Amino acid sequence: MTRRVAVVGGGSSGLACIKCCLDEGLEPVCYESSDDLGGLWRFKENPESDRASIYHSVIINTSKEMMCFSDFPIPAHFPNYMHNSLIMDYFRMYADNFRLTKHIRFNTRVLQVKQRSDFSHSGQWDVETENKDGKKERHVFDAVMICIGHHCNPNMPLQDFPGIDTFTGKYFHSRGYKTPEEWRNKKAVVIGIGNSGGDIAVELSRVTKQVYLSTRRGAWILNRVSSVQLETKTQMKPNIRRFQGFSVEFDDGSVVEDVDLVVFATGYTFSFPFLSSHVISVSENKTSLYKYVFPAELQRPTLAIIGLVQPLGAIMPISEMQARWATRVFKGCTKLPSVDSMMKDIECKKQKMAQRYLLR
Repeated sequence: MTRRVAVVGGGSSGLACIKCCLDEGLEPVCYESSDDLGGLWRFKENPESDRASIYHSVIINTSKEMMCFSDFPIPAHFPNYMHNSLIMDYFRMYADNFRLTKHIRFNTRVLQVKQRSDFSHSGQWDVETENKDGKKERHVFDAVMICIGHHCNPNMPLQDFPGIDTFTGKYFHSRGYKTPEEWRNKKAVVIGIGNSGGDIAVELSRVTKQVYLSTRRGAWILNRVSSVQLETKTQMKPNIRRFQGFSVEFDDGSVVEDVDLVVFATGYTFSFPFLSSHVISVSENKTSLYKYVFPAELQRPTLAIIGLVQPLGAIMPISEMQARWATRVFKGCTKLPSVDSMMKDIECKKQKMAQRYLLR
């Protein structure tokens, strides 16, 4: 009997899940809330609610050899580091080659994923969906793969920035940034030195009077091709102490006047609004999953979270391996360890992470 698998999300991880389900003889049905595949890499001029959003110039920071799916190389004529539009082209090629699109229900939101009353025996799930016309449907699935990523809910810690309510310039999360032209000859402050913060600061520096890049702890910058430092109108600053009108005061006592723009490149939070907290709980932007995939204490291993990691490199190969493993578990070809063993593994990883990353 074919086992039906719900795949939530049609981004890169969702595509890998569909493909792996088909490889294992499973029947995937993917629910994608937008009108297209691609997830994070699908550029839109205006950010959509509850969806990832990128700026126009985004180029992936891992090479094509390290980001492609294992059974579908990226075309040789594509550049090593690809613009987001080429990444979308690659995803479409992948989906077309393996005929994945016919398994995707576009413009369909997942409202609820709930264990059936006989879950301890069947491992099945009730899945409620809603299409763009407001039509709701209920479905029964033997397993569920959740691939909604972790770049949908912007983190705006305004409570950590005294006086932000008095700031008379404009501020927004990096999720809302698209192009620099609007800020030509202005002064800008970018908060955060992650991937987006660094990118946006450099791009703004090409058109603004001055950019100030604020970071709590600094960062090590690894040069890609040269030890020669590029000249930019970007000045490093420590954490912000307070805002007042058009001015920004930093922890070192320096004050910048006449600031027009503040971009909060302060990351994201993630959640599973369609899942009960007793299935997966999220606290302080963390959740406990065995090998970052399986909730350890479920009675049946029929729920997998795919792509909820922040790797040193591209997510695509990791999601593919996670999806391969999960589908083998769903079929019963691979068994998970005991609950005790999985919980010990989770706790061990938590302790290692706490030692590796100093939080303050």
